[in-house]
Amino acid sequence: MKKVALIGANGQLGTDIHKVFSSGNFFKIIPLTTKEIDITDLNLTKKVFSKINPDIVVNTAAFVRVDEAEDHQEEVFKINTFAQKNLAELCQEKNRTLVYISTDYVFGEDKKRKTSYKETDSPGPINVYGLSKLAGEYATKFICSKYFIVRVCGLFGAAGSLGKGGNIVETLIKAGKEKDVVKVVDDQILTPTYTKDIAENLKELLKTENYGLYHITSEGQCSWWEFASEIFRLLKMNVKCQPVTSDVFKTRAKRPAYSVLENYNLKKLGLNKMRNWKKNLKLYLQEKGYL
Repeated sequence: MKKVALIGANGQLGTDIHKVFSSGNFFKIIPLTTKEIDITDLNLTKKVFSKINPDIVVNTAAFVRVDEAEDHQEEVFKINTFAQKNLAELCQEKNRTLVYISTDYVFGEDKKRKTSYKETDSPGPINVYGLSKLAGEYATKFICSKYFIVRVCGLFGAAGSLGKGGNIVETLIKAGKEKDVVKVVDDQILTPTYTKDIAENLKELLKTENYGLYHITSEGQCSWWEFASEIFRLLKMNVKCQPVTSDVFKTRAKRPAYSVLENYNLKKLGLNKMRNWKKNLKLYLQEKGYL
């Protein structure tokens, strides 16, 4: 049984990884939250690792508030890049496997893009958050020989995001209950992904030693407006969902117009069991008791 140190165990993705990895007898999860570990403190992290001696370290902790990131660059890089560099060094020292959760926001520079990104495509972030996560990827692969870099996209899970307070699905449901008309952007194309589905696929991937870079997202693609419309349709909510351009909502950080990821490397291994985003949305709504 492999011992897994799960950093950010009470976050949106961390919660589902904890649940999914706890079943069966392949992994023994040691959940770590900000109470037990501060990954920006190298000495403290070293002490925690010495005590638990994990085989695998999964880092789901991150500065995820994309707009705030533009004005807090030092803090963003401290958490998303330099703390990850420290983890990579500590894992390399003891021959541990390191898992780094990255993002579709490492893309966005190619404004004409209309086809999904494979792991072999060159990244080009357009905001500070994306840049900090890409730097975290480079730190991981240059320092650590046993690593999995996992890019995810448009996360929603039952626990909700600690950094953002809730998730996009809950935000849209709340807006639908409070307003007759909900305006949602239709010029950002992505793949909203259920964190439980990621956890299930990640579990199978970590049973292998096929180290490297992986995209793990839902199948299919949609705009945020299509996603919102599907939520209201499934819940039979009487709300007008109005498509608008990103210009209507002035945000501090730029967002990619297209950031759909292809699970190419997962498919090559025959391990891609990711469901379509519509199916995942339905499963989430059932898990939360809406359906």
